[in-house]
Parts: sequence; structure tokens; C-alpha cells
Amino acid sequence: MLRRYFLTLAGAAGIALGAGAATAQDAPAPFDNPGDVTIALVRYLSTGDFFQAYLSGVETQAAALGVNLRVLDSRQDAALQADMVDQAIALGVDGIIIQHGLTESMRDAAQRAVDAGIKVVAFDVNVENEAIPQIEQSDYLLGKLALEQAVADNGDSFEAGYVYVPGIAPLDRRHVAWEEVKEANAGITEAARIGTLDNPIANSNANQARAALQANPTISVFFAPYNEFAKGVKIAADELGMSGDLSIYSADVSTADIALMREAGSAWKATVATNPAVVGEVSVRALALMLAGENPGASVIVPPTLITQSFLNDEDIRNMEDLGAKMPQFQHADVAMADWITLPPR
Repeated sequence: MLRRYFLTLAGAAGIALGAGAATAQDAPAPFDNPGDVTIALVRYLSTGDFFQAYLSGVETQAAALGVNLRVLDSRQDAALQADMVDQAIALGVDGIIIQHGLTESMRDAAQRAVDAGIKVVAFDVNVENEAIPQIEQSDYLLGKLALEQAVADNGDSFEAGYVYVPGIAPLDRRHVAWEEVKEANAGITEAARIGTLDNPIANSNANQARAALQANPTISVFFAPYNEFAKGVKIAADELGMSGDLSIYSADVSTADIALMREAGSAWKATVATNPAVVGEVSVRALALMLAGENPGASVIVPPTLITQSFLNDEDIRNMEDLGAKMPQFQHADVAMADWITLPPR
């Protein structure tokens, strides 16, 4: 469904940026007249708290810049997502953010946008195009830090379950960390591998995790490197009465995830994450730099942070706002910045 957000500079004119506030007069073209700038967000994944927060970040940073934003949501339909890139091209947008998707379906579509003179950035999808910067959460580190915590908590010898859907760029990068950790620790056995992106993602994975745990009751660790995957594994563990015997390690975080991690007896022990709203803001800023003729770099990385269940409990963290107060890196990432870029209010 196509939605349009008419976002004006007036709502952002008083937002402070470091020592001062950026104004249209200070900004380079085309941001000296930002109301004439239109960008599109073309989404593959949208189900779950992470993607709602990411969208919120895109919206608030677009509003702070004063540009028009169109959101096109394919709801995990790869062919439709490619068609939506073509829709954005036909609409004459100035820039496109491609959010997730499959390489094989997005490669040619992204190239068509570049050929049309449109600036493009890609978040968590490899479109195999040197002209298109990749926005990343350092997905390899997301996986690596979570697995290091799993080894620290459980030792270097355990039976594990693993949730993985190949062909999705962030999951493929996290998968590299999983293969490395298994190779470095011969005592870690992958007893079961599951994974689906069928909606609703958490419930669909819960069904698979339930079967895996019933067939392999000696699994003591589940690596579920996406929060909707982790929710599914937790649902299954709770239903089977196995929460006390299982430890779940994941990636990404939301207020709902924090509540689940803090439940009494929760098996969800740690996650590694960035603030998805901040990643959305960075995506817009990287695209804005390109539109202004500046280079954000081929890889724009938002660094992740380990978040443990014990930290959440010790600090009595109940939501993303609390987490941001205790972890300042969750409020803002000093990435894809320029003096003329106005930041969203904090």
C-alpha cells in the first residue's frame, strides 16, 4: 500500500544540532529547498517491533530534514518489492532506501534506479552494486557478540538449536559468526536447524521450535539471531515447560522484547542490538549526503551493543527509553553526519 508523508521543514526548524541549529539557508542543494525533495522507502519486511521502530526513525529524520517521504511496503513479496522500486522511479523520487529483500529480486531493480539517476541506499540487503552504500548494524558482530555471551554462560560444549533463513543478507552475515564459533569450539553441536519468515514470524517459528525441542530434548542453547525468531523459540520453550533448561541468544531488541527477557524464569538470556529507530535515521542521513553530492562511504555501519537479561534486571530497564538512558549509544549514532543535517528531537 502506498502512503505519502508530507513533511515540512517548519516542524523541525527549532531542533538543535550540536552547537546550533541547521537551517535551509545553511544546507547545500537540494536541501536549501527541502520541500522539493522526495525520497521513497521500499520495504520487504515490516512485521514486528524492529521494523516499526525502523520506520519511525526514517519518518522522524525525514521530517527533521523537511523532505517528502513515500513508503511502499511489499510485505515479503519479492516480486512486488521490485515492482515498487519501479513505481518509485516512475514517480520521479530523488532517492530510494531499499529495506531488506532478496539479492536476486532486488539487484536489477536497484540498478534500474541508479540508471534513472536516482540515489539509492540499501539496508540489510546486498544488491551487489558499488554505487549503492550498504547500511548495516554490523550483523557479523551482532551474531559474534551474542555467541560469545552464549559460550561465556554455557561453556564451550553444548547442544544447540539454530534459527536461520538463508538468502537474507543480515541473517547470512550472522550465520558467518555461527559457523566460526562452531569451528572454534568442537564441543558445540548443532542438533537442530529451523527457520521461516512466514507470517506471523514468531508463531511460525514457535511451531518449528516446538518440534525441534521435542525431538532433541538435550538442546540447552538456542541461537535465534533475530528477535522475532527468539520470541518463537521462547513461546515453544514456555509451552513445553523447558524454559529453565534452555538459554536463548538473539539479535535486535524492542520494548516488547525487554518485557519478555525480564519475565520470571525467562529463557531469553541476551540479545545484541542497535536501536532500530537510530538505524532508520542513519539510513535517511546517508541518502541525504548522497543527494547533496557527498559520500557516506560504501559501508555505513551502526555499532551494536550486548544487552543481557541480568543487565536489564539490575538496572530495572522496562522499555527502549530506559535502555537509551542507560546506554547512550541507543539514543544516537554518530554516523552519516554533517553540520547541515538537522537531527530529530530527543
